[in-house]
Amino acid sequence: MAFSDSSRQSLIPNYLYTSSISTSSFLINNNTSSSPSLYPSTSPAKQQDNFMIPAPSEPFGKIEMYSPRFYAACTAGGILSCGLTHMSVTPLDLVKCNMQIDPLKYKSISSGFGVLLKEQGVRGFFRGWVPTLLGYSAQGACKFGFYEFFKKYYSDIAGPEYAAKYKTLIYLAGSASAELIADVALCPMEAVKVRVQTQPGFARGLGDGFPKFIKSEGALGLYKGLVPLWGRQIPYTMMKFASFETIVENLYKYAIPTPKNECSKSMQLGVSFAGGYVAGVLCAIVSHPADNLVSYLNNAKGASVGDAIKKFGVWGLFTRGLPLRIVMIGTLTGAQWGIYDAFKVFVGLPTTGGAAPVAEIAEA
Repeated sequence: MAFSDSSRQSLIPNYLYTSSISTSSFLINNNTSSSPSLYPSTSPAKQQDNFMIPAPSEPFGKIEMYSPRFYAACTAGGILSCGLTHMSVTPLDLVKCNMQIDPLKYKSISSGFGVLLKEQGVRGFFRGWVPTLLGYSAQGACKFGFYEFFKKYYSDIAGPEYAAKYKTLIYLAGSASAELIADVALCPMEAVKVRVQTQPGFARGLGDGFPKFIKSEGALGLYKGLVPLWGRQIPYTMMKFASFETIVENLYKYAIPTPKNECSKSMQLGVSFAGGYVAGVLCAIVSHPADNLVSYLNNAKGASVGDAIKKFGVWGLFTRGLPLRIVMIGTLTGAQWGIYDAFKVFVGLPTTGGAAPVAEIAEA
């Protein structure tokens, strides 16, 4: 299959990815000379195989960039990164939700854990872990899988020059589009999770909580919190992906003396975690008011956004439960990026972020 110079750049926008081998491996012919160039050759294109990402051990064989196997790998990585991390912080999430709903009883993080331990025992800290695992696994699959899809899709629409120039807008648009879909998958489990966690005696978990919720609210009640969920998750995800990509790029540019493609995989995964943690702190701040709304609406039958604002107050929407959520989301987001990129490395794909735009490389 032959590709022109411009079509190669459009097919593989190389500023989006780097790997442990040279970035140029995306742009060279498999059957050309042994001294590849970083830039597309000016000579006529020759016949070549499909673009592949080689892995040292290649446990799943070679994966063609933007092929169905590529998106399947990203989807699987998203399931692991979001499902496992959210389930692991269930105790923190449970205390946070109760602090939002009943601040007189759950006055602080420490007292909140004390109240739960006294009233429900150690097992009470993990109430709602099943809907958390299932809901955020579904969300992670859509969030990461569709982000990779929309990032490529919008890059192709913009073209190589504008995609490199306006890469942050590509990250923002791609992540927002992905999260719009991901929240539809998350919303039913999030509704049941909040009700199980904040109403003692409502249900033991998903098995009895799901039918009780439908009986009480109706099937459409599962999506009562969808708009506030979009209000929480879309800004959160836009910040999560765009800030992560920017932070990682700047870490490699200013803080790490070794180019990314020369760093060890453990170093690259450490950068992914650090960039994810900082991005998570920013995510928690911008999405916290909507998080309070989601918790309130899913807990109070027939409640409206106006009722929530009246109860919390504007200041309360921005601050109630925020310190705990910063700790929780920062750790969770850092771990998510670490797991996601570790899975990508495992299947032979490069870690996310850190490459300089094509235009910058050409001018250097």
